[in-house]
Amino acid sequence: MRSTPEQRQADQALLQLGRRLHADGYRFTCVTPATHALVNARTGNARARNLRDVFGWSRPFSPDLIPPEQLQQWWAAQVLEEQGGLLRSKVRWSSLDELLVVHSAYPTEASDAVFFGPDSYRFAQVIDDHLQHCPRPLQHAVDIGSGSGIGALLIARAAPQAQVSAVDINPKALRFTEINAALAGLDNVSVEASDLLAGLTASFDLIVANPPYMLDTQQRQYRHGGGTLGAALSVRIIDQACQRLNIGGTLLLYTGVAIVEGRDALLEAARARLAGSAWCWRYRELDPDVFAEQLLEPGYAQVERIAAVALTVTRIG
Repeated sequence: MRSTPEQRQADQALLQLGRRLHADGYRFTCVTPATHALVNARTGNARARNLRDVFGWSRPFSPDLIPPEQLQQWWAAQVLEEQGGLLRSKVRWSSLDELLVVHSAYPTEASDAVFFGPDSYRFAQVIDDHLQHCPRPLQHAVDIGSGSGIGALLIARAAPQAQVSAVDINPKALRFTEINAALAGLDNVSVEASDLLAGLTASFDLIVANPPYMLDTQQRQYRHGGGTLGAALSVRIIDQACQRLNIGGTLLLYTGVAIVEGRDALLEAARARLAGSAWCWRYRELDPDVFAEQLLEPGYAQVERIAAVALTVTRIG
């Protein structure tokens, strides 16, 4: 991945910031945007009082909250912006077990925002469950639309013998994935710009994906799933991934689906594509009702609920 000397210097400073936070025992569990807004709106939460407020809750802070030498490092990492006489971080740091990952600050309004949140924790659980019961050693795996890279990191940590690719169309996501992999001490993760698997030629033992699944009027990359109600990208992933699995290889697709009058359009699409003896597959609802606030958005008038689902597909023939 090409970058300028200035960008490489900033990324190195951001990596050093992550190492310092990790060494100091920093931890933060990233919540939904709705919860984030409610917590920040409480009395006394308008300004940051500590590092969790700065890098977790994305609250503005006074420069005198931070020692000058640390503040200088943050400027070098290009993570600060001025806001009404205060400063604010442009990134968040969130934890998952012993991993610490950098991603975009709240609110994630930019078109190139890098997502991490409750879906990431559920996605991680799907991956962990599979790896604990995976009967064959992995040689090559890929995290499609890697975002912060959490899928690639979990696989690389559990299977150090494997080469793990993290692909995304968002350059900022690839930068953050490289930083997060370096912070985790993983040298078997590589990043590459690719629209799903179009830029890769290999076949894989494991393909994982946590694509956006909302209908977003702004069509932001981290949020917009395409199609009528956000399922188009998930269907594309099924189509492409199934063509690139080795015999015995598995696709783990964690996503969401809008349920209309009890109908799950993604499940119907999976059934149509996975009929026949070549595939062993399972489709599960992990949470029947997520992101209820999305039902207030345009296009969702007929949607009953949004379910978090996991599709596991293994090629057996």
